[in-house]
Amino acid sequence: MLIRLVELRTEPFRWEETVEMPAASLGRDELEALGPIRWHGRVSGAEPGFFLRARLDYEQTLRCDRCLAPIAEAAGADVELLLVPGPQPAGDEVELAEGDLGIVYVDGDVFDTGPLLLEQLQLGIPMKPVCRPDCRGLCRACGADLNRGACGCPKETVDPRWAGLAALRDRFAAGGGR
Repeated sequence: MLIRLVELRTEPFRWEETVEMPAASLGRDELEALGPIRWHGRVSGAEPGFFLRARLDYEQTLRCDRCLAPIAEAAGADVELLLVPGPQPAGDEVELAEGDLGIVYVDGDVFDTGPLLLEQLQLGIPMKPVCRPDCRGLCRACGADLNRGACGCPKETVDPRWAGLAALRDRFAAGGGR
């Protein structure tokens, strides 16, 4: 949504919309599906620019990082930002203070809420989603879901990369070290 900021000095702007977005547009493998995003907010004049307060609510389906099971969950976020007219301060590296984190520079008279919405959706995706805290994951050998029960694989398997060192250790333990 595009918001014309020059018209907001006298009267706040309110919006309410539902946005459909494909999960693939976020570029996150762990996100399988994204439900309709209910997005509403208000922008009003505030020195030195404009104050934006918004709320988004949606449902997302993630893939468990351990067992690959789908996880459907409700998600949402509250957003409060100061929109400051003018370009972002110049320089290759700009040191941000804590107070700068809630500031967005708007170059021009129009603010596009699209990038802000995408950013909030990205922030709502956990780095390593799990279906439950005690998820046991998949067996490394056969791929069985260990949450459903034990698999038939031997419990002690030697990683083939360490097999040479294990043989050397066994030889020294048996007294034939030289």
